[in-house]
Amino acid sequence: MTCTPASRLLATAVVGIVALAAAARSADGQAPQGSIPGVDSALIEDLVSAYRILADQGVLDTYGHVSVRHPTIPDHYLMARSVAPADVTASDIMEYDADSNPVDPRGRASVLERFIHGEVYRAHPNVKAIVHSHSPGVVPFSVTNVPLQPLYHMASFLWVGVPVWDIRTVKDPTASALLVRNIPVGKSLAAALGDKPVLLLRGHGNVVTGSSVQQAVTYAIWTDVNARLQLAAMQLGGPINFITAEEGEALDKNPGDLNRGWQAWKKKALGK
Repeated sequence: MTCTPASRLLATAVVGIVALAAAARSADGQAPQGSIPGVDSALIEDLVSAYRILADQGVLDTYGHVSVRHPTIPDHYLMARSVAPADVTASDIMEYDADSNPVDPRGRASVLERFIHGEVYRAHPNVKAIVHSHSPGVVPFSVTNVPLQPLYHMASFLWVGVPVWDIRTVKDPTASALLVRNIPVGKSLAAALGDKPVLLLRGHGNVVTGSSVQQAVTYAIWTDVNARLQLAAMQLGGPINFITAEEGEALDKNPGDLNRGWQAWKKKALGK
């Protein structure tokens, strides 16, 4: 069969595409780091941004983590490997199964407390994203009898109540370390969260949930701000006029534009 110039050009193009695809794969035959099957790169970018934003805002320290439910495998989730939040990149994002086992670790170390995320996703199908932080403002409310309540309209979502979970209620040998290291302890935490968006962990920090990674990040930031404002108001003395249930419910129906804050925080944290 005669090979025309056009057919030779087409054959060369096909070979080139195959070669590029092969080069894009890692030596072990897996997809390149920074890509996860069934996950759009934009979602991974948002998750990386979430880590960077919360670190920049002082909500996450060198520990703490953010996750998002897998968009096509609902009982799986995505979270960064064990690395400081301010340093997270797309190649650090890993997929976890329903029992919080890494799907494709590639030698990357997992966060010890990933069971917080796995068990909250298992127990609460409506939750799409989770932030666990050691947010300094909230810790005093986890170790005293003073409840965290909304006095700031941006944190009106707290009007439904903020439960406090004490790991000592779990009869597990790992509980004394104050870390959620396994499924049984994670199940206890998820049960204590109930239908609330925020849960405090005694002497540890908090868990914040959302219907999207943008909402979870926004809630985590405003929860810490509200806690700091409440502490300041308490120091002034006298009764505090908190957001009422009626006001909180009304504000829930008109939450405002999440993207406005997200874009501003993202620009500050990542320069874009």
